[in-house]
Amino acid sequence: MTPSRMTPRVAIGTVSAAVLAATVLTGAPATAEAATPESAPTTATSGGSASLRFVDIEGDGGITLKANVFTPAGADGTRRYPVIVLPTSWSMPQVEYLAQAKKLAGKGYVVVGYNSRGFWQSGGEIETAGPKDVADASKVIDWALAHTPADPQKVGMAGVSYGAGISLLASAFDKRIKAVAALSGWGDLVGSIYSGRTEHRQAAEFLGATGALTGRPSPEFRTIMKDFLASNLDKEKDLIAWGRKRSPATYLDKINANGAAIMLGNAWGDSIFPPNQTADFYEKLTGPKRLEFRPGDHATAEGLGLFGLPNDTWTDTQRWFDHYLKGADNGVDRESPVLLKSRSTGAYEGYRSWKDVPSAQRRIGLDGSKQINTNWDSGANGGLVILSSMLDQFLRLPPMTSIPLLPRPLAAVWQSERYDTGQRVRGTTRLHTTLTSTAESGTAIAYLYDVGPLGLGKLVTHAPYTFHGKTPNQPFGVDLELFSTAYDVPAGHRLAVVVDTVDPLYIEHNPSGAHLTFSSPADDPSYVSVPVRD
Repeated sequence: MTPSRMTPRVAIGTVSAAVLAATVLTGAPATAEAATPESAPTTATSGGSASLRFVDIEGDGGITLKANVFTPAGADGTRRYPVIVLPTSWSMPQVEYLAQAKKLAGKGYVVVGYNSRGFWQSGGEIETAGPKDVADASKVIDWALAHTPADPQKVGMAGVSYGAGISLLASAFDKRIKAVAALSGWGDLVGSIYSGRTEHRQAAEFLGATGALTGRPSPEFRTIMKDFLASNLDKEKDLIAWGRKRSPATYLDKINANGAAIMLGNAWGDSIFPPNQTADFYEKLTGPKRLEFRPGDHATAEGLGLFGLPNDTWTDTQRWFDHYLKGADNGVDRESPVLLKSRSTGAYEGYRSWKDVPSAQRRIGLDGSKQINTNWDSGANGGLVILSSMLDQFLRLPPMTSIPLLPRPLAAVWQSERYDTGQRVRGTTRLHTTLTSTAESGTAIAYLYDVGPLGLGKLVTHAPYTFHGKTPNQPFGVDLELFSTAYDVPAGHRLAVVVDTVDPLYIEHNPSGAHLTFSSPADDPSYVSVPVRD
């Protein structure tokens, strides 16, 4: 089944589950926004505690944003409460956050969740976290301050995925925002879906298909997607400029100047927004900050929390707001600001900074010269978008392949010696090599495997690399960061480095009949450096 056929079904299932969960957990009708006249907001009680209203909010340019508002029980106009604004995820309806919003309201917050423009019943077109989406966030804050007992000095924003990106961008342009929790979001949009100068095919198809299924893509978005999936190099500069305009990292100076307390939570296997760009963004923040990485894929680390189930990510999100909006002395500001959960053991580890995560390096020499044919899948690959890392999260079953059976004409393979002790891989693996291509363009994908006694390799991490405009048969240097991870290699196992040229996750640029040669000159040896925690 191709990704483009699979994603609408995935989207429908996800949306249906969220709507069902919201209905069960809140007792509010999931179809309230459709059944309620725009001029008459609906009020519903939520378990005899916080009150829930479905309302219309005027967004930028006069469009209507469908929204819901939880107000703490007993609110009588005599006091004000901290307010949290929640923009919805890509393709999700406005009931997405009802379970968590209810919990936050029960703790004394006004909570406003709204459907991002262009999706479902909100007006406008999908702008992909563009300036109009950022302006909408400020409009929603304006509305909350005017129509609820919200405290203008205690404004927070949070969201999953698309909502996370909008929240971070809004914190650069609206000084009223004092705290942000961005879950499964992005710091660098270009570095997310175009890392290694390689189009992330399945991620883009997923976004395009679900956007068309549940919303109204703008002409600009349709053009961007068309050029991106067609690998139109003539439009590369335009694509990069479009992505940077929508990247919080572009506005770091403004975010840091405004000083909002920012919590970032992502998954190791996020196939939409890989962890590296999140960690890079975190390192450049100068205000109060926190970084959490857990096993899983895009939005799966916090996904069960949307059903109201116990969830560590959402628990820490509430603690973050309790401290930075309410002033609660709950210790979140004194804890190690970098929190990692191992994919292998499920144990948590705290660090002072992202740079402190690894304490040593294990170097694997990429010795000799190896030539591979292009345009053939060797059997090594990163799996399927969303699905593969979910299997790793819940069953600890990452993508696997038999290292001895990989066809050497299609895959370059190097292996370490067996390790006498376990190796705790922590952080970002880096590859350095010399590459010679028979063509001016090409793509290679590098993989790091944990190899057991029988030769079965379990994927630890990987990343793609694409080049253009190189002189054929002329060697050039390559430096590539693989996606960051936390994985424990058992004693008695090896690490294997595999490089091939085809992976269903990505668009490849190898002309027919081309060859890639990896060499290790004496004055510039090739290697892979694996970060470990002793």
